[in-house]
Amino acid sequence: MNTTVPGTPEPGADPTDPRTVVVRYVDAVATGDLETVRASFAADATWTYPGDVPLTGVYRGRDTIVDEFLLGAGVLFAPGGAPAVTLTNVIADGGQVVAEWTSKGLAATGRVYDNACLGVFTVADGLITSVREYADTQHVERSLFGGPQPG
Repeated sequence: MNTTVPGTPEPGADPTDPRTVVVRYVDAVATGDLETVRASFAADATWTYPGDVPLTGVYRGRDTIVDEFLLGAGVLFAPGGAPAVTLTNVIADGGQVVAEWTSKGLAATGRVYDNACLGVFTVADGLITSVREYADTQHVERSLFGGPQPG
């Protein structure tokens, strides 16, 4: 098992290595590199998002993941409030990669979005074939969709 802190892969690293693929993908999300984001997924990839919020579901296919889920979530943020994504941990074992990241931004509701997320990625032949994401969906409901605040 390869347990390392996140960061740019070493020069000369195998670009199809699962850890490298996931780090490159998260870095592309963080920098807004949509071309690399889209190229990171297999055509028939799936993304499963948990909970009981409007984003909940299984997104099937690269274009659906990028255009409907990832870009669709972008409209939930205030102009100029897009979340800053920071990769905090990566653990890789064969084709399975677990990545943790934080997302911090200003929601269109005017509320602060500050969530810790985890994704279990499956990578094959240098492409992400599936993701199961875990996040505080209660925080998502409150901050992004205007649900009741605690207390």
